[in-house]
Amino acid sequence: MSATPQQDRRIRLRLGSRRTRLVAAAAGLATVGALVAALPATAGEAKSGKPGSHKPSRYQDVQLLSFNDLHGNLEPPAGSSGRVTELQKDGTTKTIDAGGVEYLATHLREARKGSKYSITAAGGDMVGASPLISGLFHDEPTIEALNKLDLDVTSVGNHEFDEGARELARLQNGGCHPTDGCYVKGEKFEGADFPYLAANVLDEKTGKPILKPYWVWKKNGVKVGFIGVTLEDTPGVVSAEGVKGLKFKDEVETINKYAKALEKQGVKSVVALIHEGGQPASTAYNYDCDAPGAGDGISGPVVDIAKNITPKVDALVTGHTHAAYACTINDPSGKPRMVTSAASFGRLYTDTTLTYDRWTGDIARTAVDSANHVVTRDVAKAPDMTELIGKWNTLAAPIGNRAIGYISADIPSTGTESPLGDLIADAQLAYGKELDPGTDLALMNPGGIRTALTYAAKGSEGDGVVTYAEGFAVQPFANTVNLQDFTGAQLIKVLQEQVSGTNAASPKILQVSSGLTYTLDLTKAGADRVVTDSVKLGGTAIDPAATYRVATNSFLAGGGDGFATLGQGTNDLVGDDDLAALEKYLTANSSATNPITPPAANRITVVR
Repeated sequence: MSATPQQDRRIRLRLGSRRTRLVAAAAGLATVGALVAALPATAGEAKSGKPGSHKPSRYQDVQLLSFNDLHGNLEPPAGSSGRVTELQKDGTTKTIDAGGVEYLATHLREARKGSKYSITAAGGDMVGASPLISGLFHDEPTIEALNKLDLDVTSVGNHEFDEGARELARLQNGGCHPTDGCYVKGEKFEGADFPYLAANVLDEKTGKPILKPYWVWKKNGVKVGFIGVTLEDTPGVVSAEGVKGLKFKDEVETINKYAKALEKQGVKSVVALIHEGGQPASTAYNYDCDAPGAGDGISGPVVDIAKNITPKVDALVTGHTHAAYACTINDPSGKPRMVTSAASFGRLYTDTTLTYDRWTGDIARTAVDSANHVVTRDVAKAPDMTELIGKWNTLAAPIGNRAIGYISADIPSTGTESPLGDLIADAQLAYGKELDPGTDLALMNPGGIRTALTYAAKGSEGDGVVTYAEGFAVQPFANTVNLQDFTGAQLIKVLQEQVSGTNAASPKILQVSSGLTYTLDLTKAGADRVVTDSVKLGGTAIDPAATYRVATNSFLAGGGDGFATLGQGTNDLVGDDDLAALEKYLTANSSATNPITPPAANRITVVR
């Protein structure tokens, strides 16, 4: 495969930076003999002056392989979740099937060949919102897979807190699940071989990080420190129970604090693992966001974070947004610094070269080179991963293969209003009416819908059949369906919170049940984008003074995703989990001869 323009440019940068160093060295040497003596005899080594012996050269390339947001996707992700977009030289794009730990392991192991100094790191959300093969077993299978991948270190992400700090500690330290016990007879879960870093996650009582704040990789005198943080707003995107007793501190403040601590210990080469990210100007994984004419190249929270993190940090591995980029953003001193993200679900990995200066103990930033690579499925599967997947699939099969419904076509999960979002909201409304016949409507957060329902999923169980495993992949959080009372004025305010406050820059459009309609005018700003006069239930305008019974999941009922008003409901009633509600709805409303058709997604009128 020929190099992309981005790769060509970075190859030139690296050759240029090495040439600059050699010229500088030559200027300071008195004789040609001294220059020859100073040059490496081999890559990474130099002659010591004694026959048959070597000493390290001044500059040592350190390979940093990284990925993020795996979310327990051990098997190749289905549909669009298992594809990446590649930019071609002629400006066109093509999609490539990608992902699956059997292939990720093969790619990483191949990438490490010939690299004596290689580190593998991750940017959080390794677990949580996982498919059935991992989620059913509280993500023990994913930790086992990451151990086999030889992951060295990772930051925590927000999804590491889905089941709370105590469960995260179990994933780190091992031990069988406190409720479910051990899944394999005679086998005790050993925990992660790698450290989870949580520098900005503090225990409210002690004020100390709940896990290690940093970790140092060492080899032959080379030392690289890693600081791990998750986004400060983790409490806004995780259930209240998951973050109970925890404080989440500012990312920049925390990283700067521990960069100083590492420097005092003699560690001057530092990489920050940050579970917060941005959005590149292109969805192509190989888009060159540093190319002339690319503008800023990347936007979002990571930009301000990167601009304010101390220059003591040499590179940033980021995540959370599931985007792909390898960009430079200037640090506070105006010096370019590499910022990377490898999309999600194990579809990409990033290969970054950090050139370590043994004289200073720091990274020669002008020589940092980074690019994302596709985890293609045209390579041999790693046998140990195939065995691991087979083991856990055998345990999951009796539950996962059970049919829970039938569909006539793919039911997409994307769009301002998605067909699957409507279906889930309808399922929660139907379940809510079982609990309380007075339930009026249901609201579903888009982030709680993890994937689409596909008509021929994997082709293993027959076209149109929805299995429990597929349903689990859609709603893996085990949220409960909660009923609460709200005034009409509060309900309108909830709709306005989709596009204002913390959601102003990145709107979170709630999926609505049948009967609720309104207009969203995107030509306006903030809360005004919701046309209040258009909000109707069953064709009747919402009465601000009336009381409405609303079904949501427990995450929204706690005010999650910036919907503070949803945390203010009254007359609470807690039901079964949301997946059970979806299963009940599919079972009651579909059959092999009468499958569910995708909803029209016409409840929200969007003006652009």
